[in-house]
Parts: sequence; C-alpha cells; structure tokens
Amino acid sequence: MSAKVLMYSTAICPFCIRAEELLKHKGVVAIEKIRVDLDPERRQEMMTRTGRRTVPQIYIGETHVGGFDDLAALDHAGRLDALLAGA
Repeated sequence: MSAKVLMYSTAICPFCIRAEELLKHKGVVAIEKIRVDLDPERRQEMMTRTGRRTVPQIYIGETHVGGFDDLAALDHAGRLDALLAGA
C-alpha cells in the first residue's frame, strides 16, 4: 500500500482506534496522526478542511474518506484497497 494516510484523532477515541486497526490490517504501516485534543488550531483546521467536528477524520492521499464508518463502508464495498494503493 503506498498512499499517504492522515488521521485527525484524539487520545481516547474508540473509533480512531478501530480505524487505525483496520488500516493496519490492510497493510498501512504509517499513519500521520494529528491530535486535535492537544492543539485547538489543528481542530479548527480539521473542521475547515472536512466540514465535520468529529474524529477520526481520515485522508488517504488527497481523498477525504470521512470517519471510521465511512472507512469501513469503503472496505465492505471493496474500494478501500484501490484507494490505499493510490489508484
């Protein structure tokens, strides 16, 4: 898997943990995590970029995937592997 993965998250977010587990199961070895609970400016950046207030907010490459439910739905639809591969 070659696409860059970025995830806005917090320390105690069960959906962030589940998203990370799913991505690692798919072969992602590096996830750039931005802790919005530690930096209010980064939370504002996340909300501006995504239009959402909740975490996780996941980007694969330049594509905003959304949260864990969106990530899982992509996987169930069979489209996550191609996105992770950069296709």
